[in-house]
Amino acid sequence: MSEFKYIARSQDGKVVKGATNVKNENELVDYLKKQNLTLTSIKNQAKKSKNMLGFIERFQRIPSTQKIFFVNNLEVMMRSGFSIGRALGVLADQTSSKLLKKIVLDIKNNVESGKSFAESLGKYSKLFSELFVNMVAAGEASGQLDAVLKKLAIQLRKDHALIAKVKGALTYPIIVIIAMIGVGIAMMVFVIPQLTTVFTESGVELPLVTRILMDSSSFIITNGLFLAVGLVILIIALMRLFKTKKGKSFLHKAFIKMPLFSPIVKKVNLARFSRSLHSLLKTDIPIVTSFEIISKTLGNVHYRVAIKNTAEKLKTGSSVKSCLEKYPNLFTPVILQMISVGEESGTLDTITEDIASFYEEEVDQTMNNLSTIIEPILMLFLGGGVAAMAAAIILPIYQLSEAV
Repeated sequence: MSEFKYIARSQDGKVVKGATNVKNENELVDYLKKQNLTLTSIKNQAKKSKNMLGFIERFQRIPSTQKIFFVNNLEVMMRSGFSIGRALGVLADQTSSKLLKKIVLDIKNNVESGKSFAESLGKYSKLFSELFVNMVAAGEASGQLDAVLKKLAIQLRKDHALIAKVKGALTYPIIVIIAMIGVGIAMMVFVIPQLTTVFTESGVELPLVTRILMDSSSFIITNGLFLAVGLVILIIALMRLFKTKKGKSFLHKAFIKMPLFSPIVKKVNLARFSRSLHSLLKTDIPIVTSFEIISKTLGNVHYRVAIKNTAEKLKTGSSVKSCLEKYPNLFTPVILQMISVGEESGTLDTITEDIASFYEEEVDQTMNNLSTIIEPILMLFLGGGVAAMAAAIILPIYQLSEAV
């Protein structure tokens, strides 16, 4: 039940204001008709709380593990014979996320007021992707919602594992780089100035590398505040630039072409594309619609454009392979050949699952080997920096000892 404040008119034209608790607007109209009143305007307190929920949602994020928990348990309860409303009520009580609890309760209220489950999920596009909503809609239409939820749970777990592997592999090098920068700045600010005083008072002609180090230290200390502000402004400017259409396209293209990151980006996007296509085709969603949905869910802009263009070409009767092979930088010969076999044999839904498993294993191996590849590069840069700084400090000391 929600409280509706309304303004209505009676048959003789009088304005009537009031409030009542009903499930939805249709019940409010029926309630007023019984009193010979015509609805003029309405204010729903539930809508106000929903808007506030949307405001909260902008600043909070629901962990993917919570979403997986939600879908897993919903599938189990639906398979056990629970009604969708009752299952959502139980899940709202079990979840530890306050925001997810509010969202689930709102979805439950919408479902109980007569809306479909998919339509209720569609209000939360940041939490439930278009792929998720369309698969649920197909499950509701076919009466196989529990089976669709099981596929969605697998999809979410695979996506979470894929992203977790990439983040885990990149955490170590990022920490090392930050530590290197921090130590370098500390040396320039606290250590080098002390040595500068000694070297200056000695009157000895200093090597070029020492003079560069001393001048750099002096510049950082003198203009430290301006450098910090400039760095913050630069980071904000880059973040805004990369959010624009052209900036995002440039950044994503760079990732595709960078030697170290290119294989990772391609394998992750191919794995997600194949897994999503398998899930959608298994849910009996038409192939054109499947490609249109996937074009909105992939992470890389260039993969999205390729999939969207493929969807348009498929409407004219083109094969999937002939469309995708126009993008040799994005789709490997392996995936093109496997898709071709799937199309010819009518087993594209099964083949795409095999492709997804193949690339997920490839990502796993790449991530496991990434630290082995990056460590020597990091050590090389770290050793070079330490050697340069040591030379800048030791050479003048050596010259001083000779002068004495």
